Amino acid sequence: MASRIVPTNHEVFFDEDEIIVSKTDTRGRMVYVNDVFLRIAGYTEDECLGKPHSMMRHPEMPRAVFKLLWETIAGGSEIFAYVKNMTKSGDHYWVIAHVTPTRGPDGSIVGFHSNRRVPERAAIEKIQGIYRLLNDEEARHPDPRKGVLASSELMLNMLERQGTTYEEFMFSNA
Repeated sequence: MASRIVPTNHEVFFDEDEIIVSKTDTRGRMVYVNDVFLRIAGYTEDECLGKPHSMMRHPEMPRAVFKLLWETIAGGSEIFAYVKNMTKSGDHYWVIAHVTPTRGPDGSIVGFHSNRRVPERAAIEKIQGIYRLLNDEEARHPDPRKGVLASSELMLNMLERQGTTYEEFMFSNA
């Protein structure tokens, strides 16, 4: 699990024409991962299937972003997000993730599908500063739940001050 892996400062890259793909059940447990995912993350398929996708979460990734992501997809909408993931060895890689609900024959949400592409470097430089602010806010609170709520509020206030929504912000920096 990612919580026992020590992050390195080494970044892993993948080609612009490659797409990292994973699918999860409604609880975030992986049910499918493609070869690009496995190669970049450094895991085997057996190490991933049935495990929580959160095992890839880099400690520098604000929990507030995942809170927004889960609220959005659980509500039936798609979302785009910049995500810093951690590999099995502790290295990291940046993606622009497009996460969508997967629906069953009756229209109910039965899982989630995520395609991840190479993000623009300028967007990563900009988002890193924002993510540091969100992480700092989360760290100010001894209770992690209160930290996530405070960080989420900070993120929404920053967007409101800029007169934009999260989605507009994402597309203006993609």
